[in-house]
This record gives sequence, structure tokens and C-alpha cells, in this order.
Amino acid sequence: MSRTPDRLSELIALHIRKTDAENGSALRALLAVIGEQVDLVQSDLERLYDNWFVETAESWAIPYLGDLVGYRLLPGHEEALATATTDRLVARLAPRRDVAATVGSRRRKGTLPMLEELASSVADWPSRAVEFHRLLLRDQPIRLYPSSDEAAARRARAAPGLVDVRDDAELVGIGGPFETQGHLAEAARISSSRRQGRYRPANVGVYVWRLKPQPLTYAPAYCIDRARHQFTFSILGNDVPLATKPVPEPSSEHIAGREHVPAPITRRELADRLPDFYGRDKSFAIWRDGQPDPVPVSDIVVADLSGWFYRARRGQVVVDPELGRIVFGARSAPRRGVWVSYHFLQPSALGGGEYPRDLTTPGAAKVYRVGPQEEFERIQLAYAAWQRDNADGAQPEAVIEIADSGAYQEQLEFVLAPGDRLEIRGAERKRPVLRLLDWYSNRPDSLLIRALCAKEGDDRPPPRFVLDGLLITGRGVSVTGPMGAVVVRHSTLVPGWSPEPRCRPTHPQEPSLVLENTTACVEIANSVVGSILVVNDEVGTDPLRVCVTDSVLDATGADREVVSAPECRHAHAELTVRRSTVIGEVHAHAVRLGENAVFDGLMHVARRGIGCLRFCYVPPGSRTPRRYHCQPDMVGEDLRRLAESGDVDPADLPRLRSLEAARVRPRFTSRRYGTPAYLQLALSCAAEIGRGADDGSELGVLHDLFQPQREDNLRARLAEFSPVGMDAGIAVVN
Repeated sequence: MSRTPDRLSELIALHIRKTDAENGSALRALLAVIGEQVDLVQSDLERLYDNWFVETAESWAIPYLGDLVGYRLLPGHEEALATATTDRLVARLAPRRDVAATVGSRRRKGTLPMLEELASSVADWPSRAVEFHRLLLRDQPIRLYPSSDEAAARRARAAPGLVDVRDDAELVGIGGPFETQGHLAEAARISSSRRQGRYRPANVGVYVWRLKPQPLTYAPAYCIDRARHQFTFSILGNDVPLATKPVPEPSSEHIAGREHVPAPITRRELADRLPDFYGRDKSFAIWRDGQPDPVPVSDIVVADLSGWFYRARRGQVVVDPELGRIVFGARSAPRRGVWVSYHFLQPSALGGGEYPRDLTTPGAAKVYRVGPQEEFERIQLAYAAWQRDNADGAQPEAVIEIADSGAYQEQLEFVLAPGDRLEIRGAERKRPVLRLLDWYSNRPDSLLIRALCAKEGDDRPPPRFVLDGLLITGRGVSVTGPMGAVVVRHSTLVPGWSPEPRCRPTHPQEPSLVLENTTACVEIANSVVGSILVVNDEVGTDPLRVCVTDSVLDATGADREVVSAPECRHAHAELTVRRSTVIGEVHAHAVRLGENAVFDGLMHVARRGIGCLRFCYVPPGSRTPRRYHCQPDMVGEDLRRLAESGDVDPADLPRLRSLEAARVRPRFTSRRYGTPAYLQLALSCAAEIGRGADDGSELGVLHDLFQPQREDNLRARLAEFSPVGMDAGIAVVN
């Protein structure tokens, strides 16, 4: 709340204020100082008043409000809550929605819709609850047999039966959350920690979807073959499964259906329910030749395009939702381009996209907007305009903002003088793409950032360059000259430059970021970046600082160099890696800090006495700084203690250490950039990795999702609110 500094003096009588003004306004100055303290006290009172209500309370107050209505934290979470360093962790340990709904949830205890709502409020996962006893094949007791023919027919339709091998839609759904086929009973419980069972009379399963649907609105498609009119939804040319845009459930008593969860769209489902998925503001839509309306739904044909064998007829647009491919008819092919809107799945908001980002514009910066309906149509035109405005340093700070999710094919080179501050960013809810093409055959065509040397007597600070919310493909980024800082946040420098249709990298050996003869301090946050190549003078300059936070460094293989100098020498750089996943070998001068991170390749540092690793995974045989609570060191230490106590034969220690090191090696659902579950820890991953962070979360780039805490909270609430005599458990769909 904004308050005027003279509000106390304005409460005094007018003749006293006049007298005070005639004598130097000493009373007014005194009341202004007192007013500052009054404002602080009043703000504190207002904040305390807000903390009385769960809707407006601060995160730290939520557990205390929950305690008033009997909301119980899980054992062990009290200590974690007391030492939590981020509001996000507090929000996961005591979710606001779950605390607010405590009383109402108790009134609906034991109902399936209540279990679904728990998954949403506690773990923030879309879900569907299923009673497995309804899917069991069993005989009908004669004494309970329906007395009327109508009741018998109704029960026969509702009961699961034998599999119809001609119904491919039912066959595809077997074992999933929407299946209707009958099963024989099994003995395993759904909450078992060893082998999870499902089809048991007392089992209730809550299917959860962990991958999030990310939208992409009116973006250009990629033309694979102009002669055959073949396109992909992804601008990178790789296959991307389309996902459902979830619609809200009609009521709190409703059980989630296929359209309420972010599941991949199958060919059969799309063919059967095309109007439910296709169209403006739906799961996906296709525009052609710049027309204002999407292609009519009557022209859409669903087919298997895995081999590109299907030939579209005139006027048809063939779509394969499982691969994200499009084919147009030969006589009705688009001449001026294809644009698409669709949803795709990924574990978290990472690497840029149409998710909310914290955009701030410096007060002295001028914004140059680029886009189809903006002042500038190309990035180079906006940069040239800033260069004219910045003649003789008149406008040193600038922001070039791209206002759409289009693709920009330009040769980009940014030359910065001392004191310059330039930011290239995507607008809010946009994901622009910079396609760096092969313009010249005799030189590299990377995005070049070049800093000019300061003239004698020029004491201005080195320039600063920021990339925010961009996807850069085709080539890498090169930095040279006396730069101050290079910041990459919420962006993607595609590993291997660009992916093939099956998401294999086209140039796996090529770096995404080259630091050549520069002084730049590199900051990478919430981004996906390929390998980093450092070419610097190791004698006459200090090591570069490279800070990686909540990001991915991906060399496209654990045996390739992700940070190095030419010829696999040590990069003249000092790394700081927090909550990140590093795929590839690290060859660096030093690692200042590695925390809650996964290093999937060997690490070789020149200066072991500098820095430390804590709560990380680093492969055996690495040359690292001091390590604290890292894997596989901890499992090796456990084996040593067992050998000292006599529980393990010391002669078996080498073999057991090797087995334990293999067990705790991180396992990912997918390692290829462009796949939905990119670098998501697999369900079979060891608990030492999945819960190995200092706060009990998982190691790596998905640390701040706090999925272990969410899962534990959900299991506890399911046990509390499940029907009497039933065993409720979680079934992870993706």
C-alpha cells in the first residue's frame, strides 16, 4: 500500500502547520520520520491479518493454519519444513489447496471423485480414480441374480467380458486408466513396495499424469519434402506426439474422462472423435496459406504416416497425431506456408515456451518489438535501429522483443561496445525460433556475439548480453571479446544443432556454445544447452566463470565432452552447477560447486583443491574436488561398514561395490532431446538418486518439481481418505 509521507502532518490543525512552515518545517520533518515507522507497523499488521486466512496467508503460515483443523504433516516433514529454504518446498510439503479443503474433504471421505481431487490438490497431478473390482471376471451369485430381464441385461452390459480381438480401440486401452476389459484376480496389493498389483477386489488405483501439456500457438510447421508436401508440427523437423488439451470437469462429483487429462492422442481416438480434438482453441489446429480460419475438420484425415507412404487425395489433409506429421494432397498443396497450434508433453517448464516467465525491462532500456504486425519485421532491422540510436553511447541499453512464435532465418551478429546492455527475448507466452542456416560454405554461421575493446580512458563496464525465451537451432552461439556477462535463461540451444525425425542429433560432435578469447561470465538458468567449448589463453587470463542452474548441459552422449577445450583438453573455466543434469564428460579447470546435480559422464578437473561436490552423482573414476554425500560414494561407505561389522565378506567388497555403483547409476526415461520424457528419471531409478538431494527431492534438473514429496503426500492422503477396507495406491501413467 502506498502512503504519502505527510499523512501525519496533514492531521494537525492548519494554523499549526502554517506556523511550522514559517519556522523551517521542523515539525513536518519529525512527523515524516515517525510516519515511516508507523507505515512499517501498519504493513506488518496488515500482513498478520492476511495470515489469518488460508487464501491470503504467506507460505510459512499455511502449516500452522492446517494444524488448527487437524491437517497432519508426514513424519519427518516437520524438520524439512523448519529448514526449508524456498517457498516452493513449503508449498509442496503443505499445499495451500489441500489445507483449504481439509474440512470439505472429510465430508466426502471414501468417494472416487474425492481421491481424484486429492491428486490435484496435494500433488498437482491430473488423475483418474479406478475401482479395480469392477474389472474382475467373477461368477454371479445365484441369490443375487437380477430378478427382471431388464436388470439382467443392464448388469451384463456393465460387467467386463471377454476380449474382442476385432475392437482395436479396446485392445489399445488394455492396462491403461480407461480400459473396460475383464481381468482375473491377482494377489498383489496396489500399495506394495515390491511388486505393484492392480486387479484385486480391494484395490483402488489413482492413475496420475506427470508430464505437463505445453501449448504452442500459431507457429510455422516444418516442410520435410516440398515435392511430396510432407510437414511436421515441430519446427525442428522431429517427430513430436500431440497431446490433449485438458478440459475442466463439469462438477466435483465427476470421474475424469479421456478429455480431462493430458494424454497423448492416438490415431484411433482422433479418428473416432476428431471434432473433440481438432479446431481453434482445442488440442491442435492447422492453417494454410495465411488464411484466417483453420483447415475445415471435414478435410482432415487420420492415418499412419510412419513411413510417409499414405498419399492424400485432392483437398485432404492427412494427420498422424502419434508422430506429429502432416501430408497435403498434391493438387491442393499450400503455396505460402503452413502454421499449426498444438500441445506437446514435457516434464517441466524448461528451455522456453508459452509458460509464464518473469520478464523485467530495465528502466533505461528501449524496447524494439519484432514481428509480423510490429515496427520491425526482422531482428537485424531492430538491431540496426538500436545501433543508430546508440551512436556515441546515447542509448546503451536495449531490449529486442520478438512478439510471436514464428521462425526467424537470419544471419545474426551483435557487436557490443563497453557499457552496452542488449537483451534478445521472446514476448510473454511466445516461443520464437532462431534458425541459423548455412549461409556461407567457407565459414561458420553461428550467432556471433562480439565485444569491442575499451578505448584508453574509457571506464565504462564491459557489455552484457541476454538470451531469454528463445529456441536456437541449426548452429551454435559464439562469444568473443571482452564481454562482461552472457546470460541464457529459459532458452534452448539445441544439442547437436538440430534433431533428426527420430530425435537423433544431426551433429552430435558440434558445440552449442563457443567461448573464444573472451572474458565473459556465463549464466545459464532454466535452459537446455548442448556442449560448451572454451578456447582461451590459459596463461595470461583468469578462468571463465560458468554458472548453470536448473538447466541441462547435453553433449548427446555420456562419452562425449560437454565442457572442454579443443582436443579434449581442460577448459579454462570454473563451473558452478546447481540442480542440473549434465550429460557428457566435464574437462574443466575447476568446479567451484556442484549441488543436487547429476553428472552422467566422467569428470576431470585440473584443480582438485578448489570447490566441492555435495549431494551429487558422479561416475566412478572421476577426478573431482572434495565430495560430500555423493553417489556412489555413499553406497560404497555402507558396504564398508557392513564389512567391518561382519555382515559382508571383505573378499566380496570389490564385486559388491561394482554392483551397487551400477544400481545407483541414473536411469532416464529418455535421453534424446525432443522426446516427451526428456531426462526424466525412470521409475526404476534407485532411491539414492530419486530422493538423493539435500531436501529429499530428486537429483538433477527436475529437482524443484519436488516429486518425491508430492508422491509421499499423496500416498498419505489416499490412506487417510480411501474407502474402508480398500487399499488405495498410485499408478504412474507417464
